[in-house]
Amino acid sequence: MAPGYGWGVAAILFSAIVWGTTGTAASFAPDVSAAAIGAAAMGVGGIAQALVAAPGIVRSRKALWDQRLLLLSGALAVAIYPLAFYGAMRLAGVTVGTVITIGSAPLLSAVIEFLLDRAGLSVRWAIGALVGLVGMVLICVAENLSHGEVIGGDSVPLGVLLGLIGGLTYALYSWTARKMMLGGTRSSVAMGATFGLGGLFLLPVLLVTGGPFLASWTNAAVGVYMASVPMFLGYLCFGYGLARVTASMATVITLLEPVVAAMLAVIVVGERLPGLGWVGVAMVVGCLVIITVPIPIRLTSRATGRGLV
Repeated sequence: MAPGYGWGVAAILFSAIVWGTTGTAASFAPDVSAAAIGAAAMGVGGIAQALVAAPGIVRSRKALWDQRLLLLSGALAVAIYPLAFYGAMRLAGVTVGTVITIGSAPLLSAVIEFLLDRAGLSVRWAIGALVGLVGMVLICVAENLSHGEVIGGDSVPLGVLLGLIGGLTYALYSWTARKMMLGGTRSSVAMGATFGLGGLFLLPVLLVTGGPFLASWTNAAVGVYMASVPMFLGYLCFGYGLARVTASMATVITLLEPVVAAMLAVIVVGERLPGLGWVGVAMVVGCLVIITVPIPIRLTSRATGRGLV
């Protein structure tokens, strides 16, 4: 394990928890569009990260220029992600949009690492990811059955497609940021530069769609909260964690996000989560235990007698 692994896991868990509050927070501003919510959250939050990291970004400008392809790729992914994610929730329903986006990210992240880094995957990771994904599917099915429908939203196929795009861009900017860190760039600089540039890409969207934020104090408060806590503080912690764990591990840990979202829907919004949903919650928590707690899991090959984990 890398130095600071435990703190890295804790930081990413914190990120997943605050990210899980976004759906409930957005419900307090129903007249604000998905594009405006996403642009405000990632745009303003990303620029705030860049401002905090500005001294380090200036000092590291040569290194950032050398890593410009990674930086630009990550920034474009940051700009696309919130539009796809919140669009998926609007079209396919909050639960399904979240499940598709967050659930696909670990698998797509592993594919990116396998194709670009030639990185192998452990049996522990595969078991944990499978348990977590099944748990998220159960949460999805349970929440939608509790509303008397199989799946929510106005255009499910397009919503699912946007969710997959969201999962891919989430996996991509996680990979590019970690790659920059492994290349010697400090986590705060890599995240600040990536999210700052991505935030600049999102400003035109915010200018076009952000008018409803000024319509009431509640809408404005939602915008400030989304930009400052889940996106600014959450991604600072996520960057800290990415410097200490792999991108595929980080995206699996954030499977906790839909669990938090479902719990808040029950506690704050007043939705009911059936027993099947609680089974899903338990499976996602079990997934986190499998992949993060140093429990010896050893499988052996009958042919060679060598351990596989």
